[in-house]
Amino acid sequence: MSARDVRRFRDARGPGGVPVVAVTGMAFEAKIVRGRGVDVVFAARADWLERALSEAVARGCSGIVSFGTAGGLAPDLQPGTLVVADAVSGPFGRLVTDIDWSERIVESFAGTPLAALTRRGTIAAVTAPVTSEQAKRSLYQSTGALAVDMESHIAGAIATARGLPFAVCRSIVDPAWRTLPSAATVGLRDDGHTAIAPILRELLRQPSQLGALLRLASDARAARTSLVQARHALDAARALAFD
Repeated sequence: MSARDVRRFRDARGPGGVPVVAVTGMAFEAKIVRGRGVDVVFAARADWLERALSEAVARGCSGIVSFGTAGGLAPDLQPGTLVVADAVSGPFGRLVTDIDWSERIVESFAGTPLAALTRRGTIAAVTAPVTSEQAKRSLYQSTGALAVDMESHIAGAIATARGLPFAVCRSIVDPAWRTLPSAATVGLRDDGHTAIAPILRELLRQPSQLGALLRLASDARAARTSLVQARHALDAARALAFD
């Protein structure tokens, strides 16, 4: 870290301590990242997420991290690859992440299996799911981004506006070559939870989606495993909170 921007990290929210706020889109991601020194906000609906994050920041916040899954755009990224972003490119332009914090996150994975799975680069941010292989290829060609999600631009915009450190740690769930079946997204509720009934109805309507859905489930297990391992490594390295 540079002498000018040195910050000391801590592993717990002590008396008078101010937490980092983690931003996710889905409830299962929030469950993984929630812990000592980390408050979490999550929602699949953008205006709900923005409101929840603004309220969390108002209560006290030392930094904002976008944490969870992402769609792959770079064709060589396998499910479970971790992307620690240098910047987010999306509806609010290019939002640069905190260099020192991002380096601290990457350093926390040294000596673990995650070291070989971690990539640095740009995350693309969108306001609607990018589900087809063709759409992913087009976005990759236009942005050069490694991955895409729907939350990092909100986290980055609020962090930038409030002068807070901002970081992104995302795990690839659907690789660039995978087109998602409609059953994969139909059950996602605005609050970030998943409803099973719409998925079952979609499968009954079009049973041929089952194979693609099972492949996605396997990809999702790899992504979740990386996120859980990342959370443990970040906690051990005291990399998700500031003094």
